[in-house]
Amino acid sequence: MSETLTIDTPDGAFSAYVARPSATPAPAVVVIQEIFGVNKVMRDVCDSLAAQGFVAVCPDLFWRIEPGIDITDQSEAEWKKAFELYNAFDVDAGVADIAATLAVVRALPGVNGKVGAVGYCLGGLLAFLTAARTDSDATIAYYGVGIEKHVGEADKLARPLLLHIAEEDQFVPKEAQKVILGALKDHPQIAIHTYPGRDHAFARVGGEHYDAADAGSANARSLAFFKSNLG
Repeated sequence: MSETLTIDTPDGAFSAYVARPSATPAPAVVVIQEIFGVNKVMRDVCDSLAAQGFVAVCPDLFWRIEPGIDITDQSEAEWKKAFELYNAFDVDAGVADIAATLAVVRALPGVNGKVGAVGYCLGGLLAFLTAARTDSDATIAYYGVGIEKHVGEADKLARPLLLHIAEEDQFVPKEAQKVILGALKDHPQIAIHTYPGRDHAFARVGGEHYDAADAGSANARSLAFFKSNLG
C-alpha cells in the first residue's frame, strides 16, 4: 500500500512517498533520495522495504529548488538536470528536512517508535550527516559522495551506522576513500563494507554500474542491520 504524506516545516511543506507493510506496528525507514528525485528507483526501494516489514518513507528533498522531481539516469538531459539540482542543493537544509521527516514518521499510526534511515549517492552523504545530527535509530549510507569532507562529525555519532563503499567509485576517489576509512573504521558505532571492482551506484537497479551479486550482498547486510537495530 502506498500513499503520500505531507511534512510541515517552518520553511514550508513538502511531500513524501510512503509504502506500508502488511502488518503493523512496524519500525520505519526514511529513504533518502539520489540526485534524480523521488523516482521509480526510490519508490521501488520503499516498496521493497515495506515487503520486508518496514514502513518506508521517501521525502522530496529537492522541494526548496523544484518540488516533484522524478527523473531517471537514462538520458543526458536528465543527468544534466540532476547535476543542476545537486549543485543548487543545500545539504544542511536537506538534513533539517530529514530530521523533520523522522519526527513525523516516528509518530505515524502503525510505527512502533523506531525509525532508521538509508540513503544513496547524494543521499549517502545525507545519511551520514543524519546519523551524526539527528535521532535516527540506525542509518545506512550507500556510496555517499563527499563524506570525506565531514568525517569529523562522526564524533557526534551515538547510534549505529553502516557504510557501503564502492572501491572504484568515480565520484569517491581512492584518496577520499582513504580519508573515510582512516577516520571511521575504528569507530564503535560504524560498520564499513567495501566492494572491490564496483563503481558508483552498483545497487541501483537498471543503472549502468548495477551489479546484482554485490547489490544483493549489500542489501542483505542492510536488512540484517535494520532488523537487529530497529526490531
